[in-house]
Amino acid sequence: MPYSPRKFAVAAALAAAALTSLYAAAHGDVTPQGVDTAGLPALGDKWRDENPFKANQLALKIGASAYNQNCARCHGIEAISGGMAPDLRQIDRDCVGLKNDTKKAACFKEMDNYYLTTVRTGKVRNGAVYMPPFEGVFNQEAMWSIKTYLESRREN
Repeated sequence: MPYSPRKFAVAAALAAAALTSLYAAAHGDVTPQGVDTAGLPALGDKWRDENPFKANQLALKIGASAYNQNCARCHGIEAISGGMAPDLRQIDRDCVGLKNDTKKAACFKEMDNYYLTTVRTGKVRNGAVYMPPFEGVFNQEAMWSIKTYLESRREN
């Protein structure tokens, strides 16, 4: 069959439309599930710049449930990405290998800040929503509980 620029353009347009609709269907318009943070210490209105729940077992349990209900769809079950979104087990991988304790602590603090900013404000590029904002949906305790869960899944 001879090459036809018109047929090629139509086929390319159909393929692009199909891929776009698949991405939209996968990402979808998802309603976030509420996170019950009862039993955790209230953190107040001032946003923390470090995870206050690092060693809190209740936060770990709450975070695991919250992650699976709200984040796993894009970031993967048990935080193992299937390629649609970043693998959150590696969010602070650059910090893990640091030998200097002061630099390591500063790195983890910086990554906590990056995580919290991303969850609160979401990610939008060129008008496309890659991650919706969760501020006003989740409270601070819920967000830090999810971070506590992600830290438990960290790849070393």
